[in-house]
Amino acid sequence: MINFLTYKSIKNRKFTSFLCVLSIALSVTLFLGIERIRNGARDGFTNTISKTDLIVGAKGGPLQLLLYTVFHIGGAVNNIKISTYNDIKANPQVEWTIPISLGDAYRGFRVVATDENFYEHYRFRGDRKVEISEGGRVPTDTFDVVIGSEVAKKYKHKVGDPIVISHGLSAESILSHDNTPFKIVGIISPTQTPIDTGVYITLQGMEAIHFGWETGMPSGEAINPDRFKKENIEVTQLTSFMVKLKSRIAVLRMRRNIDQYEAEPVMAIIPALSLQEMWETIGYVEQILFLVSLCVLLVGVMSILISLYTSINERRREMAILRSLGASARHIFLLLIYESSFLVLMGCILGVLSMYGLLYFVSPWLESNFSVYLPIEALSKTEWMYLGAIYVVGTLAGLIPAIKAYLNSLQDGLTIKL
Repeated sequence: MINFLTYKSIKNRKFTSFLCVLSIALSVTLFLGIERIRNGARDGFTNTISKTDLIVGAKGGPLQLLLYTVFHIGGAVNNIKISTYNDIKANPQVEWTIPISLGDAYRGFRVVATDENFYEHYRFRGDRKVEISEGGRVPTDTFDVVIGSEVAKKYKHKVGDPIVISHGLSAESILSHDNTPFKIVGIISPTQTPIDTGVYITLQGMEAIHFGWETGMPSGEAINPDRFKKENIEVTQLTSFMVKLKSRIAVLRMRRNIDQYEAEPVMAIIPALSLQEMWETIGYVEQILFLVSLCVLLVGVMSILISLYTSINERRREMAILRSLGASARHIFLLLIYESSFLVLMGCILGVLSMYGLLYFVSPWLESNFSVYLPIEALSKTEWMYLGAIYVVGTLAGLIPAIKAYLNSLQDGLTIKL
């Protein structure tokens, strides 16, 4: 009987009930959505680099070195000499190195100069390596370029297309390296990391596009084509480089030796430690996001409490009639509890469905612009616990109006108060 009365009661107040369900649904969508973005951003940053022991660059901030080397955010204060790179690379404890040189952009996408070691040794998401899509290859000539999957997707590029790199990092740069166009020789398979938004050339290619730009502007002078040949180009400096050691035991000692390197002021960071430091730095933002979503959720629960409580006086005669027809005070109490429970349940279901719908449309945008990968997968154990807590709290919110209805006497309900 209680279930039937609950259904009739909610149906009789369709609009008010709909607003309560919508309020809970929006709160659940926001709460779970923010939670997924937080976890997705954390996992995305953490899984962007693995199997790398050290990152070496010019003296500066450790976090800054991590951001521009791995995530292509910002830039270095100074470059480092190629002789420094070769000296550290020749250390017997070093297994491999990946040189990185930054400087220009292609339509807002960062241009990264590196060598074949990047495609051979770089690892992300555990032990995954950078793979070139079928039909492509690793760049070997001066003006070969490999582009990330997001770059290819946005501009519908394919292998064999020419591209012109812009001078500087602005997407609207008016200065371009028109006299040194590159040819796409490969497209990197999707990785859901910043690699997807990169444009990768050779170290010699980075040097070649700046021939005649010594003053910061093109000189306009003709350059001997032989100078552009890879074997004729000397790489003089790098932005940073990654290091893998033969033994993990030697990491701290190698880091100390690099920090004390006398030939040039350089520093080394351990990526895992720097990532942890970064999350500690922005942990306050995470907490603020969590508190905001929690406050919104509490507002949704309060809407049910307010809706049921304010309707008690309007429904006093309804409750009295039910009592006169044989319903006990316990039935009236359970009716209000069932109503709040049903409204919260419908709100949670609608909220979860809305969250998945939002993820379907938002995930590609977040992945393309921020390299935040949000897979559409089943609710996690933590998310089920959150939903359970929301359901319990929302149901308990009906206790106050239920107790008030329970205490209303039959005589109070039938008496007309002037």
